Amino acid sequence: MPNCAVVVGAGSGTGAELAKLLAAEGYSVVLARRDAASLAPMVEEIERNGGEALAFAADASEEAQVVALLDAAERRFGPPELVVFNVAGITMGKAVDTSVEQFEDMWRASSMGGFLVGREAARRMLPRGSGSIVFVGATASVKASAGFAAFGAGKQGLRAVAGSLARELGPRGIHVSHVIIDGIIDVARVRERMPEIVAAKGEGGLVDPKSVAATLLWLHRQPRDAWTFELDLRPFKESW
Repeated sequence: MPNCAVVVGAGSGTGAELAKLLAAEGYSVVLARRDAASLAPMVEEIERNGGEALAFAADASEEAQVVALLDAAERRFGPPELVVFNVAGITMGKAVDTSVEQFEDMWRASSMGGFLVGREAARRMLPRGSGSIVFVGATASVKASAGFAAFGAGKQGLRAVAGSLARELGPRGIHVSHVIIDGIIDVARVRERMPEIVAAKGEGGLVDPKSVAATLLWLHRQPRDAWTFELDLRPFKESW
């Protein structure tokens, strides 16, 4: 049976490129996002190129839906070898204008969602003593700028979840890592909504989602004697 990989947050950009890369490398891929219907073109592309893919509707912050997702992945393709948490979503605004609902939404999407996906992945990997769980973070994972109180709290909570899981699961054969994307990912909606910023960044100033996907796969394939917990990815001209 081909190796099973699960990508939670498999929309456009990083999630899509990762799914296609994994399929090309021989993995059976389970793609998850809230709107499974929007994943149909990606599933068709993967299958047209000889791969195997399954689209699944799941809200990562809802326990029952995450359990159902991992159960479905295991039934269809076997125990997951790689699970990637790549849930996006962002809230920006002054703290005095941020509602409790907005703050909680960011916490649930990132911290709670990451915990649930990580827990369920671990429950299925531990019996075999192998597997990788990768969490995708952002600049706000370590530095919450003005206007990012809610977003930063969610991302820093996700980083805490990843760190705790890495220390707990590593000695038992599960590689847990956290990747900080310190830059703007080059996707169509960014070019449509932020043309001035894109122009200011110039050539090579945005993060190519293919590059992120390649790094995530590299992390998964690292030998056990040299595992990476955390790394950051940024364009060469990004100030930090």
